[in-house]
Amino acid sequence: MAARLHGHASELPSLPLRLSASRSCLLGAANRPPSALRLRPKSCRPARVMAAAASATAEEGLKKGIAEFYDQSSGLWEDIWGDHMHHGFYDPGVTASIDDHRAAQIRMVEEALRFSGVSEDDPSKKPKKVVDVGCGIGGSSRYLAKKFEAQCQGITLSPVQAQRAHNLAVVEGLADRVTFQVADALEQPFSDGQFDLVWSMESGEHMPDKKKFVGELARVAARGATIIIVTWCHRDLLPSEDTLLPEELNLLNKICDAYYLPSWCSAADYIEIAQSLSLENIKTADWSENVAPFWPAVIRSALTWRGFTSLLQSGWKTIKGALAMPLMIEGYNKKLIKFAIITCRKPE
Repeated sequence: MAARLHGHASELPSLPLRLSASRSCLLGAANRPPSALRLRPKSCRPARVMAAAASATAEEGLKKGIAEFYDQSSGLWEDIWGDHMHHGFYDPGVTASIDDHRAAQIRMVEEALRFSGVSEDDPSKKPKKVVDVGCGIGGSSRYLAKKFEAQCQGITLSPVQAQRAHNLAVVEGLADRVTFQVADALEQPFSDGQFDLVWSMESGEHMPDKKKFVGELARVAARGATIIIVTWCHRDLLPSEDTLLPEELNLLNKICDAYYLPSWCSAADYIEIAQSLSLENIKTADWSENVAPFWPAVIRSALTWRGFTSLLQSGWKTIKGALAMPLMIEGYNKKLIKFAIITCRKPE
């Protein structure tokens, strides 16, 4: 896949997609074998420095694009869909109303907890400290804080989201237990081993270095903590494949342009990363069929007078994202895009 950051593509069709759209997306330049660097001639050093600088610039551009996209679009989303900025979980084949969709978003949270084995039934196992990585306007954070009577900290790249999340926590009487800040998921402002539930609901797709992302989740997790990642992936590669098909790459690139996504990876890649970090009880599931009604419903809501007029007021980035929604449906229908959950546990 073309190596992608901040919606720009560098066409490198020979790069392997076994671990990601490009290997650098998963591992990052810092994780290349030292021997590989030593074997290169000295004349390559300026090129390496320039490449590293370009990568850092692209990553900053990606973060800026993500922040601005959610600064512009979050108000529209909340107005129509509520405070949970993620897919809903449905029984396969159902059709549902807007009210059903909001209930389905809560069900997504509950199904993720159930799949990972996090329960409120045993008081001794209830999480007491939760981090919500990519928290949006704090829907999951407040829900988990109330459900488990826990302290929760949420991080987002969007200042608008962080402020709105705080305001909603105040309204709900949770300001003493739920806090939000602007921070990078790849450089989290938390000490090691701080949380016994690490939650990432549809933020992993924005991460340019998937291994660093999972590594940060594991770093801030306490011993024995549960890590839950719900994210967009591309399909697993067949044993005979080194890359996705050109038409598949083209479709994903268009989606990346609209939603400020770097290279995609598969659920199998996440499993490999978790194993490399010695995480335990690693499980994954494909919930693509369970989220199938979601994007058609979002499109229908955008075509209402309320949705259409709000969309026009939200700015070009939001409009561009709305125009890309049929591409998401196409990706799901072609079995290219997978809605995946990956859960694991940090060793005791």
